[in-house]
Amino acid sequence: MDLPRRSWLFALLLALCTASAPAKEEWVSLFDGKSLNGWKAAEHPDSFSVVDGLIQGNGPRAHLFYLGEDGKAEFENFELELEAKPMPGCNSGVYFHATWQDANWPRKSGFEVQVNNTQPAFDRTNYTENKKTGSLYGVRNLYKAMVKDGEWFTMNILVRKPRVEVRLNGKLMMEYTEPANQPVVNPGTTMDFLTKGTFALQCHDEKSQIWFRNIRVRRLPPGEDATVVKPVLNAQDLERAVLAKDNFPLVNLRTHIVGGPTFKDLRSIHGHTGLFAGRVFRLGDRYEAADEAMALKILEKLGNEPVFAGLEISWPRVPGLPSPATLAKFDYLVGRYAELGWDYDLLGESGHKAEQVRAFEQSRMDDLVKRRAQALAEAPVDVLAEPLQMAPEAAARAGELWTEERMRVIIDAAVKNGVALEISPHERQPSEKFIALAKAAGAKFTVGDNGGGDYTDWSNILEIQKKLGLGWKNMYVPGHDPTRAQRALAKP
Repeated sequence: MDLPRRSWLFALLLALCTASAPAKEEWVSLFDGKSLNGWKAAEHPDSFSVVDGLIQGNGPRAHLFYLGEDGKAEFENFELELEAKPMPGCNSGVYFHATWQDANWPRKSGFEVQVNNTQPAFDRTNYTENKKTGSLYGVRNLYKAMVKDGEWFTMNILVRKPRVEVRLNGKLMMEYTEPANQPVVNPGTTMDFLTKGTFALQCHDEKSQIWFRNIRVRRLPPGEDATVVKPVLNAQDLERAVLAKDNFPLVNLRTHIVGGPTFKDLRSIHGHTGLFAGRVFRLGDRYEAADEAMALKILEKLGNEPVFAGLEISWPRVPGLPSPATLAKFDYLVGRYAELGWDYDLLGESGHKAEQVRAFEQSRMDDLVKRRAQALAEAPVDVLAEPLQMAPEAAARAGELWTEERMRVIIDAAVKNGVALEISPHERQPSEKFIALAKAAGAKFTVGDNGGGDYTDWSNILEIQKKLGLGWKNMYVPGHDPTRAQRALAKP
């Protein structure tokens, strides 16, 4: 049949484009629902079995590798999808680009996507795992559990070098682009590098029971996507990469919603730097959480966004708090004691002699410390923001007015009531002396500030961390224990 010239050219171009585009492969099931054909378990094979059409992981440490019918299964770019149901306290994972190992943790190549929602501290080492389900383990960590134990969820891992995306129940949780200068953390391996390899399911320990089903994969065209520009890690990125491996939480718990990064921005920042956010909403008539209904709307808005949800309370003007049930729904509460200024005019016309001013300031400081310590005891806050904040008029003399004795009153009140102390990445507060005293007293710390500055600039945090030897045990991360509001609600 003759075609008009324009139609003929269009048909030719369409045919050429179709011929040059790589064919997209169909989904292929990796589990037949009856047996472990194509799979091989290492170290403790009995830890994996097929029960009622499901793969069960239950027993001592073991890893179930997909080797395929010929024993040579290998995947480069792909989309893997599976359903998992971890039981309470479970630690597990899904490896990709992995290489068969007959024992130990898979460390020769590849990445692990974490499965861990509620595992308690390990008995012998007291190690508490901060990396939660959906984390690209030790590389891009999620610090909040976004799915629940005892419930089936869908995990989707999309690898199109140099990018990785992880979705939970269809929601994008983690996106990562391999940098041009990815550091070699494990010499002699290609661990944490995008290469080629197979998949492995993890049975972590005797207390970690998990179920898997509906495991399928489809291959994507090989090679790197030339349209994606690889980032180049700077000195801070390289330091944070080490901390991420060491379980140190790269979390800023006071990222405000107004004027701050959007959820999309935060996900992008996390993908490029590893920094995870706590989204804080301020309580009060002029702020986002003006009343109970607005506080509930905030929680609804957050939905399944991969961020912590926090509520900020300012003293001394504390508005009416939402109900205990609503407060308990937030991941944490922040208290901020805002000194509104000291009225030196109260000294009178003749009261501005140096000794009178000093006496006035000392009296105000004693009152400030007393009220702040009392607030830490009474309000259900989990974090104290700007712990050494004071009247702007006297800030120049903070070193003199914040004596060690006064610092210890605040520190002791925080430790006694389980309140973490905030370190600002931009304002270089509180002082190094205060942090050292608080660390020695057993206080926990968080990172956060009142906005402003480069969200990704952690130069002050990294300096303090190295100088004072802060480790993951010194840091507070929501979710491991009930908040003060949750504990108060649970009381009879």
